[in-house]
Amino acid sequence: MAQRFGGKFSPSAQQSTRPDGRPTGKSRMMASARVNPVGLRANLMFVPAAILMLFSLGAGASGLVIGLIGAGLWAAAAVMLREGLKAQAAYEARKVARRPALPRKILASLLCGLGGAVGAWSSEPGVITAALYGVACLGLHLAAFGIDPLSDKGVEGIDEFQSSRVARVVDEAETHLAAMKDAVLRAKDRQVELRVDQFQAVARDLCRTVEEDPRDLTAARKYLTVYLLGARDATIKFADIFARSGNAEARADYLALLDDLEQNFAARNEKLLLEDRGDLNIEIDVLRARLEREGVQLDRPS
Repeated sequence: MAQRFGGKFSPSAQQSTRPDGRPTGKSRMMASARVNPVGLRANLMFVPAAILMLFSLGAGASGLVIGLIGAGLWAAAAVMLREGLKAQAAYEARKVARRPALPRKILASLLCGLGGAVGAWSSEPGVITAALYGVACLGLHLAAFGIDPLSDKGVEGIDEFQSSRVARVVDEAETHLAAMKDAVLRAKDRQVELRVDQFQAVARDLCRTVEEDPRDLTAARKYLTVYLLGARDATIKFADIFARSGNAEARADYLALLDDLEQNFAARNEKLLLEDRGDLNIEIDVLRARLEREGVQLDRPS
């Protein structure tokens, strides 16, 4: 079904900033937009598995079984590659991130190599030939897609226990946001879907702020758990009502709720950032005072 999208010069276009200069949810959504990390190259990795399976159909019983095993390994490699690309994109999009617990792209390369070895064995039995084809497939896969991030990013000075608590809360928040997105699709209202996307962009800004400084978790926990849970439940109820009756009053009430939530989440995020800046200023003043006591004269900015 065709969908109408707004643009800069469309009648429904919204300003990218509020009168006070703060960005709106729409501008945040545009700034946080990301290209789908699973591109054509990754999807084409399913093609060799399908071809091997088709050629195995006329190869007899043993050839069929071996071919199906090779095709299964290649298909598993393609699935694992897709997940690895998504995990790497999430890692690169964040300033603070832990390395993926499971190196999916490396595992995909190993599965691809095994699939190549099994496929070679099905057409030309022999250990050396199968091993050479397997090594070639593994190397080409690594050259084409690379490996997973193998080190943490931006975690210096961050307590591991605190960051683990933050990770659990953020994962719960992402679950609620995904449920909201899934539920609002039942309403079949493009404008409401866009408003949900805008609110989610603001909520994810708050998640990123907490991830970068786990000390903010206490102040933001209620927003990322209780408020998002309530927003999810309200979205489900609205979608059910609007899908059945198209009630305009329910739609207006739900959009007003999203406006209130967006403003509160944005205000909380801004307050956390200001508090972090205040903490930095205190640290700078303390360091300046210590240096001056040691006889180091500093030129203070005007």
